[in-house]
Amino acid sequence: MRRREIAGDAQADRPPELPAGFRHDDLQTPADGVGPLFHRRYAVRVADAELSPEDLVARMRENLDAFAPSEFASFQRTTGDGPLAAGHEYIVRMPGPWDGPVRVVEAAETSFRLATLAGHLEAGQIVFRAAADDDELELSIESWACSGDRLSNLLYTHARMAKEIQLHMWISFLERAIEHSGGRRSGPIEIETRRVDDHGDG
Repeated sequence: MRRREIAGDAQADRPPELPAGFRHDDLQTPADGVGPLFHRRYAVRVADAELSPEDLVARMRENLDAFAPSEFASFQRTTGDGPLAAGHEYIVRMPGPWDGPVRVVEAAETSFRLATLAGHLEAGQIVFRAAADDDELELSIESWACSGDRLSNLLYTHARMAKEIQLHMWISFLERAIEHSGGRRSGPIEIETRRVDDHGDG
């Protein structure tokens, strides 16, 4: 694992725009959050994968909870049927008072994006991707989020408890994705965090 934390930029590190016509009710955006905006990316390369990026993401969309590290979290669908699709909603169940409702913003062949809903620990978005790079896969999780409220900000930014739980959760998710791909990790898991204190929201 290789970690790097650097100062971010209020413009370059803003979350992506929501698709036109997307349901905004109950969304918890960075403007609703508290404290710094964290733009974080977890990425790992996979050698000798038996699945294409499309096939791996299709498996995630078919059963997202199969990729969740049970010791840290589970994904329980609350609305929608069939493979994960835009508009579906889930609750991310975590130990302690960390349960977080999310809505699927978009779902494509090699990626899908979730947005937090009211009551979530965070306020922002997260994207899961798989891509082909030469003869390897690159798997990544990229998020843009503030703390959802003042207590979350205390635990995440100052006490750092929630931050470490989140770190291990997404690392474990990537490790499970590697297992599902049938390949093996090629190099360390790279984690880059870009912190924006004055992001103009919240």
